[in-house]
Amino acid sequence: MKNVTHSFVFLAHWPSAGSFGLNTDILATNLINLTVVVGVLIFFGKGVCASCLLKDLLDNRKQRILSTIRNSEELRRGTIEQLEKARVRLQKVELEADEYRMNGYSEIEREKANLINATSISLEQLEKSKNETLYFEKQRAMNQVRQRVFQQAVQGALGTLNSCLNTELHFRTIRANIGILGAIESKR
Repeated sequence: MKNVTHSFVFLAHWPSAGSFGLNTDILATNLINLTVVVGVLIFFGKGVCASCLLKDLLDNRKQRILSTIRNSEELRRGTIEQLEKARVRLQKVELEADEYRMNGYSEIEREKANLINATSISLEQLEKSKNETLYFEKQRAMNQVRQRVFQQAVQGALGTLNSCLNTELHFRTIRANIGILGAIESKR
C-alpha cells in the first residue's frame, strides 16, 4: 500500500511542464482502462459471481423458451384436435349431402315416372273421348241423313199419293180399311 501512496505523492509532485494532454497510445490506454475496470470489479464485486449471474440469466431464458415451446405444443395439439373434429364433421356433412342428392335424384325419377304415367292416362282418356265424340258425331250425321232421306221419301210418297189419289180411290181405301177392322172385331 505504501507503493500506491508513493505513486500518488509522486503524481502530485510531478512537475507540470505546462501541458496536459491525452495519451494517444491505444495499447497503453486500453491496458490502463482494463486494469481499472478489473480492479473495480474485484473490489466491489467480491460477493457477486459473474458466472452465477450469467447462469441465472441463461436459466431464466431457458425456462421462458421451454414455457413457450410447451404452450406452442398445447396449441398445436388443440389445433390438431379441432382439425380432426372438423374433418369428421365434413365427412358427416358430405355423407348427408350425398344422401340428399341420391334421395333427390330418386324423388325426381319417381316424379318423372308419375308424370309420364299421368300423361299416358290423360292421353288414353283423350283418345277415348275423341273416339266417342267421333262415334256420336257419326251417329248424329247418319241420323240426320236418315231423317232427310225419310223426309224426302215421305214427301215423294205424299206427292205421288196426292197426284194419284182421287176421291173414288180414297173412298175405296177407306172402305177396305173399315172391312179389315170389322173382320178383326168379329174374330174377337
